[in-house]
Amino acid sequence: MAMMAGAAGGGRRRRRGKRGGAINEINMTPFIDVMLVLLIIFMVAAPMMTAGVPLDLPQTKAAPLNSDATPVTLSIKQTGQVFLGESELTDEAIVGKLAEVAKSGFDERVFVRGDKRVDYGRVAQIMSIVTTAGYKRVALVTEVDQN
Repeated sequence: MAMMAGAAGGGRRRRRGKRGGAINEINMTPFIDVMLVLLIIFMVAAPMMTAGVPLDLPQTKAAPLNSDATPVTLSIKQTGQVFLGESELTDEAIVGKLAEVAKSGFDERVFVRGDKRVDYGRVAQIMSIVTTAGYKRVALVTEVDQN
């Protein structure tokens, strides 16, 4: 009978000690706040990391082009050197490298980024190499004029 009286309390024990003691669980609100801040930082920084070689692009008043997929980008430095990502290419190797990188073949969008001090003839020559290889969607990249 003594056992029955003890079990009548529902079998739960009361906590003893202070009410404001240490909790062994992570407080989720600051954790989620930190994760959201990191997400926003990476969302802003990720497009900047795909550009490759740093260039001083010409400025125009054209609206930015909306695209879902990341395009293949060729960069032309002031000295006339051509880069795919961060690897330097010769004129003869451009078509072969584009064929390796382009996922959807000749329908892949190819952006040509040329430093504003590079000779326009050099930019036209690279665009000619890309279009002669069969790529149909070739575009020039510029910066939006802030004025």
